[in-house]
Amino acid sequence: MTTEIGDTGRVLLDGLAFGEGPRWHEGRLWFSDMHSHTVIAVDEEGRREDIATIPNRPSGLGWLPDGRLLVVSMTDRKLLCRESDGEFVEYADMSNLAPFHCNDMVVDARGHAYVGNFGFDLDAGEKPCNTNLILVRGKGEAVEVADELGFPNGAVITPDGGTLIVGESFAARLTAFDIEDDGSLSNRRVWAPMQGAVPDGICLDEEGGIWVASPVSGEVLRIVEGGEVTHRAGVEKQAFACMLGGAEGRSLFVCTAGQSRPEDCREKLDARIEVFDAPYARAGLP
Repeated sequence: MTTEIGDTGRVLLDGLAFGEGPRWHEGRLWFSDMHSHTVIAVDEEGRREDIATIPNRPSGLGWLPDGRLLVVSMTDRKLLCRESDGEFVEYADMSNLAPFHCNDMVVDARGHAYVGNFGFDLDAGEKPCNTNLILVRGKGEAVEVADELGFPNGAVITPDGGTLIVGESFAARLTAFDIEDDGSLSNRRVWAPMQGAVPDGICLDEEGGIWVASPVSGEVLRIVEGGEVTHRAGVEKQAFACMLGGAEGRSLFVCTAGQSRPEDCREKLDARIEVFDAPYARAGLP
Protein backbone atom coordinates (compact mmCIF):
# COMPACT_ATOMS: atom_id res chain seq x y z
CA MET A 1 0.00 0.00 0.00
CA THR A 2 1.30 3.43 -0.99
CA THR A 3 0.69 6.44 1.27
CA GLU A 4 0.06 9.82 -0.37
CA ILE A 5 1.78 12.68 1.48
CA GLY A 6 0.35 15.47 -0.69
CA ASP A 7 -0.81 16.52 -4.14
CA THR A 8 1.30 19.68 -4.16
CA GLY A 9 3.85 21.05 -1.76
CA ARG A 10 4.24 24.39 -0.02
CA VAL A 11 6.24 26.75 -2.23
CA LEU A 12 9.41 27.84 -0.45
CA LEU A 13 11.04 29.65 -3.37
CA ASP A 14 9.95 30.37 -6.95
CA GLY A 15 11.07 32.35 -9.98
CA LEU A 16 13.97 29.96 -10.61
CA ALA A 17 15.29 28.68 -13.95
CA PHE A 18 16.05 25.07 -12.99
CA GLY A 19 16.90 23.79 -9.51
CA GLU A 20 19.21 20.80 -9.12
CA GLY A 21 21.47 19.13 -6.56
CA PRO A 22 19.64 20.21 -3.36
CA ARG A 23 21.63 19.66 -0.15
CA TRP A 24 20.73 20.43 3.47
CA HIS A 25 23.77 22.05 5.06
CA GLU A 26 24.17 24.13 8.22
CA GLY A 27 20.51 25.04 8.58
CA ARG A 28 19.81 25.92 4.94
CA LEU A 29 18.94 24.25 1.67
CA TRP A 30 21.72 24.70 -0.88
CA PHE A 31 21.08 23.99 -4.56
CA SER A 32 22.21 24.84 -8.06
CA ASP A 33 19.97 26.95 -10.27
CA MET A 34 21.65 25.23 -13.18
CA HIS A 35 20.40 27.30 -16.09
CA SER A 36 20.92 30.65 -14.36
CA HIS A 37 24.47 29.49 -13.48
CA THR A 38 23.95 30.26 -9.77
CA VAL A 39 24.51 28.37 -6.50
CA ILE A 40 21.84 29.43 -3.99
CA ALA A 41 21.12 28.83 -0.31
CA VAL A 42 17.68 29.37 1.22
CA ASP A 43 16.46 29.04 4.80
CA GLU A 44 13.13 27.59 5.96
CA GLU A 45 11.54 31.04 5.84
CA GLY A 46 12.39 31.45 2.15
CA ARG A 47 15.25 33.91 2.67
CA ARG A 48 17.59 33.48 -0.29
CA GLU A 49 21.33 34.06 -0.64
CA ASP A 50 23.15 33.79 -3.96
CA ILE A 51 26.38 32.03 -3.08
CA ALA A 52 28.28 31.99 -6.37
CA THR A 53 28.05 32.28 -10.14
CA ILE A 54 29.44 29.27 -12.02
CA PRO A 55 29.86 30.21 -15.71
CA ASN A 56 29.80 26.64 -17.05
CA ARG A 57 26.61 25.62 -15.22
CA PRO A 58 26.64 24.31 -11.64
CA SER A 59 25.11 20.96 -10.72
CA GLY A 60 26.12 18.61 -7.89
CA LEU A 61 27.21 20.12 -4.56
CA GLY A 62 29.14 18.68 -1.63
CA TRP A 63 31.57 19.55 1.15
CA LEU A 64 35.04 18.33 1.97
CA PRO A 65 35.80 17.26 5.56
CA ASP A 66 37.40 20.66 6.21
CA GLY A 67 34.19 22.46 5.18
CA ARG A 68 35.16 23.66 1.71
CA LEU A 69 32.39 23.59 -0.88
CA LEU A 70 32.73 21.48 -4.03
CA VAL A 71 30.66 22.31 -7.12
CA VAL A 72 30.35 20.34 -10.34
CA SER A 73 30.97 22.62 -13.31
CA MET A 74 28.99 20.85 -15.98
CA THR A 75 29.94 21.88 -19.47
CA ASP A 76 33.73 22.05 -18.97
CA ARG A 77 33.51 18.84 -16.89
CA LYS A 78 35.45 20.12 -13.91
CA LEU A 79 35.08 20.02 -10.14
CA LEU A 80 35.55 23.39 -8.46
CA CYS A 81 36.42 24.12 -4.84
CA ARG A 82 35.63 27.28 -2.89
CA GLU A 83 38.69 28.19 -0.86
CA SER A 84 38.65 29.97 2.50
CA ASP A 85 38.90 33.37 0.78
CA GLY A 86 35.73 32.65 -1.19
CA GLU A 87 37.47 32.16 -4.53
CA PHE A 88 36.73 29.09 -6.65
CA VAL A 89 39.67 27.08 -7.97
CA GLU A 90 39.87 23.99 -10.15
CA TYR A 91 39.89 20.90 -7.92
CA ALA A 92 39.80 18.24 -10.64
CA ASP A 93 39.53 18.11 -14.44
CA MET A 94 37.29 15.23 -15.52
CA SER A 95 37.12 16.10 -19.22
CA ASN A 96 39.37 13.19 -20.21
CA LEU A 97 37.03 10.73 -18.48
CA ALA A 98 33.49 12.09 -18.88
CA PRO A 99 32.23 11.86 -22.49
CA PHE A 100 29.72 14.70 -22.02
CA HIS A 101 28.42 17.15 -19.39
CA CYS A 102 29.09 16.20 -15.77
CA ASN A 103 26.03 16.29 -13.52
CA ASP A 104 25.12 15.21 -10.00
CA MET A 105 27.55 14.25 -7.24
CA VAL A 106 27.77 12.88 -3.72
CA VAL A 107 30.77 13.45 -1.43
CA ASP A 108 31.56 10.96 1.34
CA ALA A 109 32.93 11.63 4.83
CA ARG A 110 36.52 11.19 3.62
CA GLY A 111 36.10 13.71 0.83
CA HIS A 112 35.73 11.20 -1.99
CA ALA A 113 33.45 12.72 -4.66
CA TYR A 114 31.41 10.48 -6.97
CA VAL A 115 30.38 12.35 -10.11
CA GLY A 116 27.99 11.24 -12.85
CA ASN A 117 27.70 12.52 -16.41
CA PHE A 118 25.20 12.55 -19.27
CA GLY A 119 27.23 10.45 -21.69
CA PHE A 120 25.53 12.09 -24.69
CA ASP A 121 23.99 15.41 -25.79
CA LEU A 122 20.54 15.18 -24.20
CA ASP A 123 19.39 18.66 -25.25
CA ALA A 124 20.28 18.01 -28.91
CA GLY A 125 18.22 14.81 -28.93
CA GLU A 126 21.13 12.43 -29.46
CA LYS A 127 20.49 8.72 -29.02
CA PRO A 128 21.06 7.73 -25.36
CA CYS A 129 24.14 5.67 -24.57
CA ASN A 130 25.67 4.30 -21.40
CA THR A 131 28.43 6.12 -19.60
CA ASN A 132 30.67 5.99 -16.53
CA LEU A 133 30.91 7.16 -12.92
CA ILE A 134 33.96 9.14 -11.86
CA LEU A 135 35.64 9.20 -8.45
CA VAL A 136 37.66 12.25 -7.40
CA ARG A 137 39.82 11.15 -4.45
CA GLY A 138 41.59 14.44 -3.97
CA LYS A 139 42.76 17.53 -5.81
CA GLY A 140 43.58 16.54 -9.37
CA GLU A 141 43.02 12.82 -8.83
CA ALA A 142 40.07 11.58 -10.92
CA VAL A 143 39.48 7.96 -11.96
CA GLU A 144 36.66 5.92 -13.49
CA VAL A 145 35.08 3.56 -10.94
CA ALA A 146 32.07 2.16 -12.85
CA ASP A 147 30.99 1.92 -16.49
CA GLU A 148 27.95 0.99 -18.59
CA LEU A 149 25.57 3.09 -16.51
CA GLY A 150 22.36 4.46 -18.04
CA PHE A 151 22.72 8.18 -17.23
CA PRO A 152 24.04 8.04 -13.63
CA ASN A 153 22.21 10.79 -11.80
CA GLY A 154 21.33 11.28 -8.12
CA ALA A 155 23.42 9.32 -5.61
CA VAL A 156 23.38 8.59 -1.86
CA ILE A 157 25.75 6.95 0.61
CA THR A 158 24.41 4.89 3.51
CA PRO A 159 25.05 6.07 7.11
CA ASP A 160 27.80 3.48 7.65
CA GLY A 161 29.66 4.83 4.63
CA GLY A 162 29.73 1.37 3.08
CA THR A 163 27.25 1.55 0.21
CA LEU A 164 26.79 3.91 -2.72
CA ILE A 165 23.40 3.89 -4.47
CA VAL A 166 23.05 5.62 -7.84
CA GLY A 167 19.93 6.42 -9.83
CA GLU A 168 20.24 5.35 -13.48
CA SER A 169 17.74 7.60 -15.22
CA PHE A 170 17.74 5.86 -18.61
CA ALA A 171 17.76 2.38 -17.09
CA ALA A 172 14.88 3.12 -14.65
CA ARG A 173 16.61 1.61 -11.64
CA LEU A 174 18.63 2.29 -8.50
CA THR A 175 21.99 0.52 -8.54
CA ALA A 176 24.12 -0.20 -5.45
CA PHE A 177 27.86 -0.70 -4.97
CA ASP A 178 30.04 -1.56 -1.99
CA ILE A 179 32.56 1.20 -1.25
CA GLU A 180 36.12 -0.02 -0.69
CA ASP A 181 38.68 1.70 1.55
CA ASP A 182 40.28 3.52 -1.38
CA GLY A 183 36.89 4.70 -2.68
CA SER A 184 36.70 2.15 -5.49
CA LEU A 185 33.44 0.26 -6.00
CA SER A 186 32.56 -3.44 -6.03
CA ASN A 187 29.61 -5.85 -5.82
CA ARG A 188 27.41 -4.02 -8.31
CA ARG A 189 23.74 -4.94 -8.00
CA VAL A 190 20.23 -3.64 -8.69
CA TRP A 191 18.92 -2.08 -5.48
CA ALA A 192 15.46 -1.34 -6.87
CA PRO A 193 13.89 -1.45 -10.34
CA MET A 194 11.32 1.23 -11.19
CA GLN A 195 8.17 1.01 -13.29
CA GLY A 196 6.33 3.99 -14.74
CA ALA A 197 8.91 6.36 -13.26
CA VAL A 198 12.59 7.21 -13.68
CA PRO A 199 15.11 8.35 -11.06
CA ASP A 200 16.61 11.81 -11.18
CA GLY A 201 17.75 13.31 -7.84
CA ILE A 202 17.47 11.07 -4.77
CA CYS A 203 17.89 11.21 -0.97
CA LEU A 204 17.98 8.68 1.87
CA ASP A 205 15.97 8.48 5.10
CA GLU A 206 16.60 6.99 8.56
CA GLU A 207 14.51 3.88 7.82
CA GLY A 208 16.54 3.01 4.73
CA GLY A 209 14.04 4.29 2.18
CA ILE A 210 15.10 6.38 -0.78
CA TRP A 211 13.06 9.33 -2.04
CA VAL A 212 13.26 9.53 -5.82
CA ALA A 213 12.33 12.55 -7.93
CA SER A 214 10.71 11.28 -11.15
CA PRO A 215 10.28 13.95 -13.85
CA VAL A 216 8.32 11.81 -16.30
CA SER A 217 5.60 10.93 -13.81
CA GLY A 218 5.48 14.30 -12.01
CA GLU A 219 6.04 12.95 -8.51
CA VAL A 220 8.46 12.02 -5.77
CA LEU A 221 8.43 8.38 -4.65
CA ARG A 222 9.76 6.68 -1.53
CA ILE A 223 11.19 3.30 -2.51
CA VAL A 224 12.64 0.53 -0.36
CA GLU A 225 15.17 -2.06 -1.45
CA GLY A 226 13.57 -4.40 -3.95
CA GLY A 227 11.37 -1.72 -5.51
CA GLU A 228 8.26 -1.37 -3.34
CA VAL A 229 6.84 2.17 -3.35
CA THR A 230 5.74 3.08 0.17
CA HIS A 231 4.97 6.81 -0.16
CA ARG A 232 4.25 9.24 -2.94
CA ALA A 233 4.00 13.03 -3.37
CA GLY A 234 2.60 14.63 -6.51
CA VAL A 235 3.76 17.91 -8.06
CA GLU A 236 2.06 20.16 -10.60
CA LYS A 237 4.92 20.08 -13.11
CA GLN A 238 7.98 17.82 -13.05
CA ALA A 239 10.12 16.77 -10.09
CA PHE A 240 13.85 16.79 -10.82
CA ALA A 241 15.56 16.46 -7.43
CA CYS A 242 14.78 16.11 -3.73
CA MET A 243 16.43 16.45 -0.33
CA LEU A 244 15.35 15.81 3.25
CA GLY A 245 16.24 18.52 5.74
CA GLY A 246 14.77 21.14 8.01
CA ALA A 247 15.04 21.43 11.78
CA GLU A 248 13.72 17.90 12.34
CA GLY A 249 15.11 16.43 9.14
CA ARG A 250 11.61 15.58 7.89
CA SER A 251 11.02 18.39 5.42
CA LEU A 252 11.16 16.98 1.90
CA PHE A 253 12.43 19.72 -0.41
CA VAL A 254 11.66 19.11 -4.10
CA CYS A 255 13.09 20.95 -7.12
CA THR A 256 10.30 21.27 -9.69
CA ALA A 257 10.05 22.86 -13.13
CA GLY A 258 7.87 22.73 -16.22
CA GLN A 259 10.75 21.95 -18.58
CA SER A 260 14.47 21.22 -18.64
CA ARG A 261 15.84 22.72 -21.88
CA PRO A 262 18.14 25.61 -20.89
CA GLU A 263 16.63 28.29 -23.15
CA ASP A 264 13.06 27.38 -22.17
CA CYS A 265 13.95 27.42 -18.47
CA ARG A 266 15.54 30.86 -18.68
CA GLU A 267 12.49 32.19 -20.52
CA LYS A 268 9.79 30.69 -18.28
CA LEU A 269 11.45 31.01 -14.84
CA ASP A 270 8.76 28.72 -13.43
CA ALA A 271 11.01 26.44 -11.39
CA ARG A 272 10.34 26.16 -7.66
CA ILE A 273 11.49 24.64 -4.41
CA GLU A 274 8.45 22.89 -2.93
CA VAL A 275 8.25 21.36 0.56
CA PHE A 276 6.37 18.30 1.84
CA ASP A 277 6.18 16.69 5.29
CA ALA A 278 7.96 13.34 5.19
CA PRO A 279 7.41 10.43 7.60
CA TYR A 280 11.09 9.81 8.38
CA ALA A 281 14.13 12.01 8.88
CA ARG A 282 17.13 12.28 6.59
CA ALA A 283 20.10 9.95 6.93
CA GLY A 284 23.43 9.22 5.30
CA LEU A 285 24.85 11.46 2.59
CA PRO A 286 24.26 13.89 1.02
